[in-house]
Amino acid sequence: MDNLAHTKAKGTTKGNRDSIGRRLGVKLYDGQKAQIGSILIRQRGSKFWPGEGVKKGKDDTIFAMKDGVVKFTTRKKMNFDGNRRIIKIINVV
Repeated sequence: MDNLAHTKAKGTTKGNRDSIGRRLGVKLYDGQKAQIGSILIRQRGSKFWPGEGVKKGKDDTIFAMKDGVVKFTTRKKMNFDGNRRIIKIINVV
């Protein structure tokens, strides 16, 4: 008799796939120096709002429009339904 394999055929694993991380988050923190065009925050949605010396890209990335120091501030904002919420604003001064 021939030598046959002792392990039976097995199925493939399911759910063993994952997407790569999107590298979101704060890139320059409060007090750090920023140059023109440097990315300050990568985000989905408006978790942080642009303030003085920064702009927001179409993918909600906030980047510096001038050289300076990064400064975070907070402010209360009125929602459309009348509720207030605290928003975080990022500036380059």
